[in-house]
Amino acid sequence: MDKLNKLKYYRWSLGDRYDGWRVRKVDPLFSVVPFILPKRVDSEVFFEVKIPIDTVEDFIRKHKEDIPNLSLMHVVMASLVRLISQRPYINRFIVWNKIFARNHVSFSIAIKRSMTDEGEETVVKPYFLPTDTLQDIVRKTKLELENNQQVGQENSSDSISKIMGYLPDILLRSVIFFIKLLDKIGIMPKLFFEASPFHTSLFLTNLGSIGIESIYHHLYEFGTCSMFASMGKKTKKNVVNNDGTIKSVRTITLKFVLDERICDGFYYASTMRMLEKILNNPSVLLLPPEQVIVDDGVGKKRIDI
Repeated sequence: MDKLNKLKYYRWSLGDRYDGWRVRKVDPLFSVVPFILPKRVDSEVFFEVKIPIDTVEDFIRKHKEDIPNLSLMHVVMASLVRLISQRPYINRFIVWNKIFARNHVSFSIAIKRSMTDEGEETVVKPYFLPTDTLQDIVRKTKLELENNQQVGQENSSDSISKIMGYLPDILLRSVIFFIKLLDKIGIMPKLFFEASPFHTSLFLTNLGSIGIESIYHHLYEFGTCSMFASMGKKTKKNVVNNDGTIKSVRTITLKFVLDERICDGFYYASTMRMLEKILNNPSVLLLPPEQVIVDDGVGKKRIDI
């Protein structure tokens, strides 16, 4: 759990969780909404962003040698980490009708250990810092994949799922109920937290890697994930230039399912515009952000910035 302790923006106080600080300084409406809409499935909103990728692909070709293994997915991931560093409200989550500011950045990524119908599937959960550059994202993701991608290999999530799968139904129901209860009150064992792909800043799936378009995927009720992002395949579309001529551009579609209870629609819309700007100028990802914006809704004095 040392990874969580790297973001020490605020001291822990009563009401906080080990994975987040309680958000108290919000509009009264946002304090009430989680009681009116207690479930994530009641609170899902949908965004679609079409990104021209000609500039991104040129950027990737330019940096293939100095950033080995660089791919379009790495650029998207780095853009999302940068987005969280500048728009911290999207890294909030709701548990038991309370809003929390996550004290870490992590992505859950579904991977196939072999590209067949019968191939094993698992989820990796790399941790990042808001100050991470594109190089950091590539390195950390590569390390996580290397530790989990071999056929027959098991990570903590696989091991716990396997053990629980052997339990009789009646006992499994009791265990899951107890784990959910502990999570609600913020004392779920950290072993389960680290193994859980559902306790994360963002769940990401790259459907473009198997040649299909992005989808809107539901948010999970268990855990703390407030964002699900889906990458689609590369496609071509015609656009009209200012002089009336038509040109063909390559694009990808990113589809997001978001929890509307953590911030308002204007904040989300501004965030998506910022994502487009970052992806249209990926060179900004080569350097750390000039400033990391810290969630001011916690209502405490910052201790390290």
